[in-house]
Amino acid sequence: MNRPVLYSFRRCPYAIRARLALRQAGLDIEIREIELRNKSAELIAASPKASVPVLLLPDGQVLEQSLDIMHWALAQHDPEGWLSAAPRAAQAALIDCNDGPFKALLDRYKYADRHPQASAAQWRDAAVELLLAPLESGLQRGQILLGVRCSLADMSLLPFVRQFAAVDSTWFEQASLPHLRRWLADGVSTPRFQAVMQKQAVWRAG
Repeated sequence: MNRPVLYSFRRCPYAIRARLALRQAGLDIEIREIELRNKSAELIAASPKASVPVLLLPDGQVLEQSLDIMHWALAQHDPEGWLSAAPRAAQAALIDCNDGPFKALLDRYKYADRHPQASAAQWRDAAVELLLAPLESGLQRGQILLGVRCSLADMSLLPFVRQFAAVDSTWFEQASLPHLRRWLADGVSTPRFQAVMQKQAVWRAG
């Protein structure tokens, strides 16, 4: 193996943000699209957790978390300064909220039939109150989440807000989140995002 290998799944938000950082860094990598219902033995051998993304480096190192992959990629080359575009503590706070309590609410909203403790609308509203409403408030002051330039936080949250919006797109388009909708539309319309979302055939060994 003479170049990094990324095990990925096109629609997974964790895999999307890993691909965004790898593309931003301009790295030559092999992307192996997997089937969630039929995970390859190679993926399981590389990472027993068997969830994407997983990055295998030529030196044998394995990165199993999307944020680790993003930081590794941008440490190689960060042409727009995503890592330094905003204070790291502020970026980390947003990402931690997204990856922790917001993701839990997003999953309950998306699969509300599996979580009957509340209705889909209640899960949705809780997610909005927790993270999306504060993002909306912040975006009234500028085009991006923090500072004046696109940061790691923008690219880390973008796939998850996209997934939230898709659960009920009619509701989202009418919600009192106009600045967030603009931020999302700007993010997903870039050539970079369009490139990482191109469909690929499922990878098979050999």
